[in-house]
Amino acid sequence: MLKHWNWLFLRMQHNVLILDFGSQYTQLIARRVREMNIFCEILPYNEIPTDMSEFSAVILSGSPYSVRSEQALHPDLSNIKAKMPLLGVCYGAQYLAHFNQGEVAPSQTREYGRANLTFMQDNEALFKDVPKDSQVWMSHSDTIKTLPTNGVLLASTKDVKNAAYRIQGEDTYAIQFHPEVFHSTDGAQILKNFLVDIANVEQNFTPAAFVEETVSSLKQTIGKEKVVLALSGGVDSTVAAVLLHKAIGENLHCIFVNNGLLRKNEFQTVLENYNGMGLNVKGVDATDRFMEALKGLDDPEAKRKAIGRVFIEVFDDEAKLIKDATFLGQGTIYPDVIESISVKGPSATIKSHHNVGGLPDFMKLKIVEPLRMLFKDEVRRVGASLGIDPELLGRHPFPGPGLAIRILGDITQEKVRLLQEVDAVFIEGLKEHNLYNSVWQAGAILLPVNSVGVMGDERTYEKVVALRAVESTDGMTADWVHLPYEFLMEISNKIINNVRGVNRVVYDISSKPPATIEWE
Repeated sequence: MLKHWNWLFLRMQHNVLILDFGSQYTQLIARRVREMNIFCEILPYNEIPTDMSEFSAVILSGSPYSVRSEQALHPDLSNIKAKMPLLGVCYGAQYLAHFNQGEVAPSQTREYGRANLTFMQDNEALFKDVPKDSQVWMSHSDTIKTLPTNGVLLASTKDVKNAAYRIQGEDTYAIQFHPEVFHSTDGAQILKNFLVDIANVEQNFTPAAFVEETVSSLKQTIGKEKVVLALSGGVDSTVAAVLLHKAIGENLHCIFVNNGLLRKNEFQTVLENYNGMGLNVKGVDATDRFMEALKGLDDPEAKRKAIGRVFIEVFDDEAKLIKDATFLGQGTIYPDVIESISVKGPSATIKSHHNVGGLPDFMKLKIVEPLRMLFKDEVRRVGASLGIDPELLGRHPFPGPGLAIRILGDITQEKVRLLQEVDAVFIEGLKEHNLYNSVWQAGAILLPVNSVGVMGDERTYEKVVALRAVESTDGMTADWVHLPYEFLMEISNKIINNVRGVNRVVYDISSKPPATIEWE
């Protein structure tokens, strides 16, 4: 099986490697780096490539662990430190001190939240164009008491003397605060100073460059072989399809599977949307097959796995009808990959993802994932550079398992019908009130709860639905949207009056983290 074909593209870039020690902010570091048009990749601290020649700089993330504990995460930096530009952030800064003859000790008070740089060493490249008293964000319970060998103090706050330092004779820098978070007002400038001025990383990761290099790599990798691609109507699979079509033309065969868990009328709508795009798309209605597999299942992971299994079976049946198909194209994006990784320390597995984890042995197809290293907003920018209809690019993300993970508990046709009706009222309402484009993702959740209500002087005992709307850039973090009360009141009334079986509507005001965007 061909994995990570996209390394053909990555090797042509000046890359940044981010080593993940489990910080909740690791993905934010990547976002800030990408915003500078610099390509970067996150890898677990214990999976450092043997060949580092494709990387121009390395960043060590923060961590929930202490460098003083037995559980301290201990990477082998022998091919990195003193050999290439290196920036330690929080745990990374403490690690570079503790294991290089410095001293890290417990803070007398937990250092968490906003702080200001009260001292900055003059004429230091890391702090170019950063004003004195710049606000930074601290999040640590240990502090660096003594700098490592050849350490040079660069900055301090009122409570943290060794807030930043460098190693003399090396391009090794360390900061105790988090430059990647919004509350560090000049954090982006500090990262830019390190990457552009110190590490000399080129800012050449643009949508146009991505398209050019990716299409070239796809042609080289696939040649004249055939690819089957699972289309969903969403942004990711659409952009992946257009990229592949640009590279291999008629050798791309797209299949859109109706799992019976789509939004109301979506199967027909999606097929119509692809008309005129030049894509060879076949629609397959496998509703009954999916519903049979889901019968009696109420555990979220069990539902996801059942849907994934049946999807593969259906897709395999259809792929066999395409003579000489050798590749499976997928719209996997970077958050899908990150949230499905689990190693000791770095970002824990949140949930299994339908596009991640490879294929069963019986499928004789190799995987090609042109978007595997992109965040959602980057996918949209690539799609725009390809000339894809803005309405398609502006569609809200929709989970691969569909409404199955928005129906808490077991799945029935009636529950699906009910939730489709509720979801349609909500989404159409957002569009009618010009709120849809200011929301990153929205949907309705059917709760396994009945509540007492009164309709027409009669007692009812019917379902409760929750509405969810979040704002985000890539789905790694998200805030709930402050939808107008008048809008929520109108939608609640419309749902209760028009969707038989629902008598109560609630609104989810949880952010990610600690919650996830989907309820399952």
